[in-house]
Amino acid sequence: MPEDAMQLDSGHTEETPILLRQDTAGVARLTLNRPRAYNALSEELLAALTEELGRIAQDDTLRVVVIESAGKAFCPGHDLKQMRGTPEEGYYRRLFAACSDMMLAIVRLPQPVIAKVQGLATAAGCQLVATCDLAVAAEEARFATSGINAGLFCSTPAVALSRNVPTKPAFEMLVTGDFISAEQALQWGLVNRVVPAAELDAAVADMTGKILAKSAVAVRMGKQMFYRQREKSLDEAYAYAAEIMACNMMAEDAGEGLDAFIEKRKPVWKDR
Repeated sequence: MPEDAMQLDSGHTEETPILLRQDTAGVARLTLNRPRAYNALSEELLAALTEELGRIAQDDTLRVVVIESAGKAFCPGHDLKQMRGTPEEGYYRRLFAACSDMMLAIVRLPQPVIAKVQGLATAAGCQLVATCDLAVAAEEARFATSGINAGLFCSTPAVALSRNVPTKPAFEMLVTGDFISAEQALQWGLVNRVVPAAELDAAVADMTGKILAKSAVAVRMGKQMFYRQREKSLDEAYAYAAEIMACNMMAEDAGEGLDAFIEKRKPVWKDR
């Protein structure tokens, strides 16, 4: 995180929401709204994100979630000024547990989550990008797990980072704190696409449109299966995947999709 990001105040007043939400045509957009603090993850913002994700999980009309940020930066991680205000181990345990709960809520959300990264994403901000199912970045975006520069190994960001980036590059990021470019993040698998800033909205819209065009039941079942099978042995993963495939085959949309393929027509999904 740049030094000036550490020094800024909270960047919002009680009249300015720290998290914005807009639902449009099956897509929920969550906007981190602390631009003066580079959208740092304060306790309040973490709580707001967790609460909103819980609401979205219960809404079957929502098919995709986009997490984005106001201002020039995506997210520099935790609010360091707030963290230093309570130098107690119990407080830090609760804070990092709350952050982990928010990240897990993204993974467990039935809907795919896309990170729209327009700028800086460091520490827990880089973790947030890695945790989202998909990520689209502007060419100007930069990524780092920079806690090591302040004497703090980014342990919780390492969990998500190491599940996206190969072992040696991930450890290099964690132990050096060096920034990587958006292009390097693409090569290492941290993001899916890199586009000019002017094309960022269009690239996210293209990705959401492709998901919206698919069967909702297949996407929901698929996301849950994808993450659960990764926790199993190879034999267990195949057995679990076979069960999910069988259940998926019994869905009305699967029958419609197969019939449409055989009849050479576009499918008409029933589960929207």
